[in-house]
Amino acid sequence: MAQPYSARSRAIEPFHVMALLARANELQAAGHDVIHLEIGEPDFTTAAPIVEAGQAALAAGHTRYTAARGLPALREAIAGFYAQRYGVNIDPQRILITPGGSGALLLAASLLVDPGKHWLLADPGYPCNRHFLRLVEGGAQLVPVGPEANYQLNADLVERYWDNETVGALVASPANPTGTVLDREQLASLSQATRAHNGHLVVDEIYHGLTYGIDAPSVLEVDDDAFVLNSFSKYFGMTGWRLGWLVAPPAAVADLEKLAQNLYISAPSMAQHAALACFEPRTLAIFEERRAEFARRRDFLLPALRELGFGIAVEPQGAFYLYADISAFGGDAFAFCQHFLETEHVAFTPGLDFGRHQAGHHVRFAYTQSLPRLQQAVERIARGLRSWQG
Repeated sequence: MAQPYSARSRAIEPFHVMALLARANELQAAGHDVIHLEIGEPDFTTAAPIVEAGQAALAAGHTRYTAARGLPALREAIAGFYAQRYGVNIDPQRILITPGGSGALLLAASLLVDPGKHWLLADPGYPCNRHFLRLVEGGAQLVPVGPEANYQLNADLVERYWDNETVGALVASPANPTGTVLDREQLASLSQATRAHNGHLVVDEIYHGLTYGIDAPSVLEVDDDAFVLNSFSKYFGMTGWRLGWLVAPPAAVADLEKLAQNLYISAPSMAQHAALACFEPRTLAIFEERRAEFARRRDFLLPALRELGFGIAVEPQGAFYLYADISAFGGDAFAFCQHFLETEHVAFTPGLDFGRHQAGHHVRFAYTQSLPRLQQAVERIARGLRSWQG
C-alpha cells in the first residue's frame, strides 16, 4: 500500500465556496439564471490596450523565458508608478515580477519563515495566506479582529500576540473579505511594532487602486524595509494573465531571485509584455472608470443589504466586498448560502472560508456584477429571507 500523502497537503483546507460554485454551475447548466456574488474576480474583461499589447508581443515572438526578476522595462514602469501615485522612489532592482500575487507571497514566505515559525494574520482574512505559510512548514497565528479594530491588526494586537515563534506580521490593505484600509499612521505603528521585535512587516496591497473616497497609502511611504505584495489581477483587471510583483528591501533581492529561479524560472513572458500597457494614460483612464463603477455598486449594495437586516458594522473603503453578519437571521453561514443558491439562485461566500473568528455567522458578497444584476440579487435575497425565516 502506498504511503499517505504529505501532512502539509492534508493540513491545507479547501475553499468551502468551491462546493457552492460547483453547485451554482450545475444549476446554470440546467438553465437557471445564477447571480454570482461569490468569486473575487472583476466582471470586466482585460482592457483593450493590454490585450493589444499581448497580441503584439505574441506576434513579435516574445514567448521565451525572461530573467527571473522579470522584464527590466516592466520593473521600471512599476517603479515609475510608485513615484507617480505614492511619491516614493523605488529602485527597479528591488522589484521582482511574479506569477500572480500568489507568486509574490510564495517568495516572501519562503524567504522569511523557517519551519515552526509563524506570522501574525488577521482573522478574518484571505485563507491562502495561512496555507502558503503551512506549505513552507511555518504557520499562521490568527488574531481575532472585529469592527472595533476595523478588522485589521494594529500595534496593540501585535504586542499582545507576538511570541517566541513569531517572525513577522502580514496585513492587507484594502483587506479581503472586509474591504477595510490602513492609513499612514496605522501602517507606521505596525512597522514600529514589528521592528521592536526584530520581525518583518509584509503588506498585501493587491487591491490598491480600488478604493472609494480615499487613496490607500503604500507601506513604503513609512517603511522602506517592508515587503510589499501586489498584483495585476484586481485594479489592472488581468486575473487570467497570472502576473504580480514583490517589492523587497535591497538586501533581500539576491536570495529572492535565487528562489524565483528555482520555484518558477520566470513569470509568463507574454503577460509581462502586455502589462507594460497598464501604465499608459489611456489604460489608466479605463481603470479609473471601472473604479467609479465599483463605487456605484458599493453605494447601492451596502445600504440595500443593511436595510434587509444584514449587519455591516464598518463601511468598506476598498476592494469589492461586503462582509456581513447574518446573526439576525439565525442558522450557520454555509447552510444560509446553500439556501439562497438553491431557492433564489444567488451565490455568495460563507465566512468559513476566511478564518475562524465568528466565521459561522458571516458571509461575503462580491459586488463584481453590474448594477442591474445587483438590483436583481437584492430582490431575490429579500424573497429568500422570507422563506429562510418562514
